[in-house]
Amino acid sequence: MTDLVQQLAKEIAVRPNQIEAAIKLIDEGASVPFIARYRKEVTQGLDDTQLRQLDTRLAYLRDLFDRREKVIESLKEQNKLSDDLLARVNAAETKNALEEIYAPYRPKRTSKSFKAKEAGLGPIAEKIFNEAIDPTEALAGFSHEDYADVESQLDAIQHILIDEWAQNIPLTTELKATFAKTAMLKSLVASDEKKEVGKKFRDYFDFSESLNKVPSHRLLAMLRGRQENVLGLKVDGEDDAPLARIETEYNVETAQPQARADFLKQTAKLFWLGKVRPAIEHSLLTEKRLAAEAEAMDVFAENLRHLLLSAPAGARTTLGVDPGIRTGVKLAVVNASGDVLAHSTIYPFAPKEDKAGSVAELARLCREFNVELIAIGNGTASRETEAVVAEMMAANTDLNLIRVSVSEAGASVYSASELASQELPELDVSIRGAVSIARRLQDPLAELVKIDPKSIGVGQYQHDVNQTGLAKTLEAVVEDCVNSVGVDVNTASSAILGYIAGLNKSIAQQIVDFRKENGRFDNRQSLKKVPRLGERTFEQAAGFLRIQDGSEPLDASAVHPESYGLVEKIVAAKATTVKDIIGNTEIIRQVNAEEFVNDQFGLPTIQDVLSELEKPGRDPRPEFRTAKFREDITEVGQLTEGLQLEGVVTNVTNFGAFVDVGVHQDGLVHISELANEFVADPHKVVKPGQIVQVRVLNVDVERNRVNLSMRAEGAVAAKPQRQPRRDNAQQEQRGERKPHAKRPQQSRPQGDRPQGKKHQAAKPQENKIGGLGALLLQAGIKGSK
Repeated sequence: MTDLVQQLAKEIAVRPNQIEAAIKLIDEGASVPFIARYRKEVTQGLDDTQLRQLDTRLAYLRDLFDRREKVIESLKEQNKLSDDLLARVNAAETKNALEEIYAPYRPKRTSKSFKAKEAGLGPIAEKIFNEAIDPTEALAGFSHEDYADVESQLDAIQHILIDEWAQNIPLTTELKATFAKTAMLKSLVASDEKKEVGKKFRDYFDFSESLNKVPSHRLLAMLRGRQENVLGLKVDGEDDAPLARIETEYNVETAQPQARADFLKQTAKLFWLGKVRPAIEHSLLTEKRLAAEAEAMDVFAENLRHLLLSAPAGARTTLGVDPGIRTGVKLAVVNASGDVLAHSTIYPFAPKEDKAGSVAELARLCREFNVELIAIGNGTASRETEAVVAEMMAANTDLNLIRVSVSEAGASVYSASELASQELPELDVSIRGAVSIARRLQDPLAELVKIDPKSIGVGQYQHDVNQTGLAKTLEAVVEDCVNSVGVDVNTASSAILGYIAGLNKSIAQQIVDFRKENGRFDNRQSLKKVPRLGERTFEQAAGFLRIQDGSEPLDASAVHPESYGLVEKIVAAKATTVKDIIGNTEIIRQVNAEEFVNDQFGLPTIQDVLSELEKPGRDPRPEFRTAKFREDITEVGQLTEGLQLEGVVTNVTNFGAFVDVGVHQDGLVHISELANEFVADPHKVVKPGQIVQVRVLNVDVERNRVNLSMRAEGAVAAKPQRQPRRDNAQQEQRGERKPHAKRPQQSRPQGDRPQGKKHQAAKPQENKIGGLGALLLQAGIKGSK
């Protein structure tokens, strides 16, 4: 336990006693959001990021430490545990590294070496290795039915020696480091037949790059090509230096007689080429893959966090529009609370082409239900549909409507889900999609939690990484986001309640069922009447559950019920009431927090309570904004070099950011064009949903590509230490899109581009929401419909 605490303290850069306190709380069942918000005194101020890292690493390191003990026990049983080997085992920082050390010692009762030793060749192998004797002479008198001739006997002895040498961990470690310096990752097309079906990977049909320098997105692209049997991958490198090192280690060059020297030289070659190098190749590629996966998951998590915490349009009546051609455009009006007021279907396109009727129906719904926002899904026929809506708005200017394009990513997944059936049992699946689109605009967090995060599609090669690890990472992000915002327990769905600290899907559903049967909750204490919601669960969840207009004013805030007594003391000291102190900055700022410190409440808690009283139930999400696009620019072909535009960041990757400028094709701001100074991490500069000013660098109409810059015109950016090369396969990054089919003109991978959205009819421009990021904008995460 001490070693575990010390390692975690070092990794997170905090004191060991903080780690011990946090581990105790976690082991007692406390959630990360609860510990971060309400147990600051216990952990001495560990924040949610530190606690989430601790929680993740704690599980991993416990598994690693358990495995380490088993490895040590096995080595002891084999009488192989030297001081050096024990030190190396204890120093292994990853499960992969530990298994590499243990691999040569893992009992293998079916190996050629084991069988040779069983046949009695062990002593002869030792004699050949240690004595100046001709190997053939050393075999004189040996006889065994499985090894009938000298050739087979010498082959078996080589296997014995190779396995013995493989246990020389200092040597194999050195060999790995030597080989890694020259290691190249090479890819070739698997066959000529694969060139056409796998043309999206054409940049890798004959490609090589230093393994150390391959960026994560490029490696994942090549690994996907291999998975689809289009590419063959190989880690290549120089053999001379490693072979020379092996021969030096075992005195091969000075061996006598010559027959023995030749035998050992051949054994050294077999040891390197047949045993060590394949293991090193696999190890290096595995390490690189794991690092790439971790990086990809971090990118996904970061984008998802900003997406979930993007600005809600708020409680405004919204018309959700789910575009379609043959099956019609589905419409759904939802009120400020997200309840469905009306739904309809219009047919402005072929075969019915009832454009006039469609415009009239749109106007009727907007006027009859006082619609303020129109949320249009960005799927098939979105541009044509937006044109129809724009025509209606132009003819009804008195309605004062705002039109917003909303991503449909995952909408069809929700529409056909069991949850959607429970929430909207009377509605057709297609209408449910329109409802979801409208609700996404009102409150992206509340609606997106109903969908598997992987279906939202703001990831980078999300289907190519460890799915269990990805799911856990994304679930943690959703949990942190939901709890940072808080939930109105009287209106929340079971989907979002299930992410509240201390709750699960089952208890969340119990809360919803109880609410349906007994009416709204009047105060937090009444939550304890819900079946299976005991004191422990209540303690964890209560602070994140809000009750508006209830009997207890503090229930609408993030003040935990355990601190209500503290508030009463503060109120009494100021001769006021709870209702009067809430939101009263003048009174609150007169409170001396230190006067109320005692054994139960430390200064951090008191300061948090005062802050919450000043701005009760404050939402950490940004204010709702819309970006203004140029009305006269609707297509890529209308963009010109040097044009200054306003846009919205739709996705952020390791190599730059994608920005929607209103032409239905996101432009790329490469990492080198994000700022005047050197940028190491694009996420430090831009976030999904951020409204930015960009300048058009160049436009490739044929390939539907736009390169943008956020640098001041004429400014020279600081040169990065190494610019990542751009490649076509990066087109797949956003939303798992298929890459562009056209072959680039250049011979090297290039572009860092997403595939362009399908070129559809020109549309009138509209306001787009800044802050709804990759969800509400066309962020390369086109829905699965």
